[in-house]
Amino acid sequence: MIDFRSDTVTRPSTAMLSAMMAAETGDDVYGDDPTVNALEAKAAQLSGKEAALFLPTGTQANLVALLCHCQRGEEYIVGQLAHNYKYEAGGAAVLGSIQPQPVLAADDGTLPLDVVAQFIKPDDFHFAITKLLSLENTHNGKVLPLAYLQEAWTFTRERKLALHVDGARIFNAAVALGVELEALARYCDTLTICLSKGLGTPVGSLLCGSEEYIQRARRWRKMTGGAMRQSGILAAAGLYALEHNVARLQEDHDNAAWLAAGLKAIGVDVLRQDTNMVFVRLPEAQIAPLKAWMEQHGILIGTGAVTRLVTHLDIDRPALETLVAQWKAFLG
Repeated sequence: MIDFRSDTVTRPSTAMLSAMMAAETGDDVYGDDPTVNALEAKAAQLSGKEAALFLPTGTQANLVALLCHCQRGEEYIVGQLAHNYKYEAGGAAVLGSIQPQPVLAADDGTLPLDVVAQFIKPDDFHFAITKLLSLENTHNGKVLPLAYLQEAWTFTRERKLALHVDGARIFNAAVALGVELEALARYCDTLTICLSKGLGTPVGSLLCGSEEYIQRARRWRKMTGGAMRQSGILAAAGLYALEHNVARLQEDHDNAAWLAAGLKAIGVDVLRQDTNMVFVRLPEAQIAPLKAWMEQHGILIGTGAVTRLVTHLDIDRPALETLVAQWKAFLG
């Protein structure tokens, strides 16, 4: 099956699997897994942070990040459609008693700082204590501008807030801007990196920050069930991805641009294309039939009034041509 539902569906390559099988392992709870240690050191070096922590999932990485930044009765300001607000089961509220304060994002994916300022609570016992601004980069494929990141950093310093970036696809942002990860990460206190989306590993995320912060995060990782033993087998996939699968993200962006043009050419209502994502508008009458048609022809897409198509390392140009050809056949 050709799968356009998400870049989470990527599978490890033969070379990545070989690296995993050859990984040197130890007990990471004791700090003895050399491959995990190497991955964490690599992530810290690339992000320009003092330390990093390997976790099983992006959801847990974001949860641990919030638990380290905020105590019970404190709050984080976050986008209304941000993943760590809307799509992570309310974990910060349920497990940390942390209040989210959602804000509508602008069209470019940024949270307008003048709006954010209005939601910072005064020092009054009626209110939760505002501690953190959480951004997402990329946000639905959109790359946050460097100038905005600089402004957000200055804004949070002036207001004594911490700044966290959910960077599940932050390497897509770095590649799109033509900069190294550190050029983005310098404008936040902490960031998460997902290894199992466009980078192609089977599992894993990283949390990067100061040495003291990551020490707190290790405690929260243990408490939330994320401490693993001989996890070097998984970390080896992350090391391989950081060494081999970052620059190639440009291919996914180029493929998404090609796909957007191809769909427009056959009359599909393409709303936008950003990085490795294409968004199209479907008439109500097409939503279910198109999904069924594609599945019958070996293609998986998640259809809705606005349908997202995601390119990734398992999608090559012939796969795009197949999708466009089948869509054209569906339209008759």
